[in-house]
Amino acid sequence: MNKTERLSQLLATVGAALACFPLAATALFSAVGTIRSGRFRLDYLMPAELFPAALLGGVLLVWAALRARSRVRPIGASLALAVALLVGLQALAVVTGLASGRTEPGGWAWALVLAALAGFTLALLALAVEGTLLARDLRRGPTA
Repeated sequence: MNKTERLSQLLATVGAALACFPLAATALFSAVGTIRSGRFRLDYLMPAELFPAALLGGVLLVWAALRARSRVRPIGASLALAVALLVGLQALAVVTGLASGRTEPGGWAWALVLAALAGFTLALLALAVEGTLLARDLRRGPTA
C-alpha cells in the first residue's frame, strides 16, 4: 500500500466517522435520556445542531472519493442535498416566523419545516452510509 492509498483511507475513515457523529450522538443521548427518565426522549434538532462536524466529514469524504474515483456522485449529492435542505429549512423557519416565535408551531409551515428537517436527516444518513461504504472499499483494496 502506498502513501496515496493510505491518505485516501484516512480521509474516508475520518470523514465517515464525522458524518456519522451527529446521528450517533442523537441516538446515544436519546437512549440515555430515555433510560434515565423512563420516558422516550429525542432531540430531533440535534443532527442539525451538530452539522458542522458532518460538513467537515462530508468535505473529507468528497476529497477521498475524488482521489479514489469511487462513490463521488452519491457522496457529493447527499452532502449537497443536506446543505440545501438545512439552509432551506432555516430560511423557511425565519420567513414564516417560526424561528423568532412570532408564529406558533403548527399548521402547514411547521409541517413543511419538519419535512425539510426529516429530509435533511435522511440526506445525512445517506452521506454516513456512503462514506462508510467508501472507507470499507478503500480498506479492501482494488479487486481483481
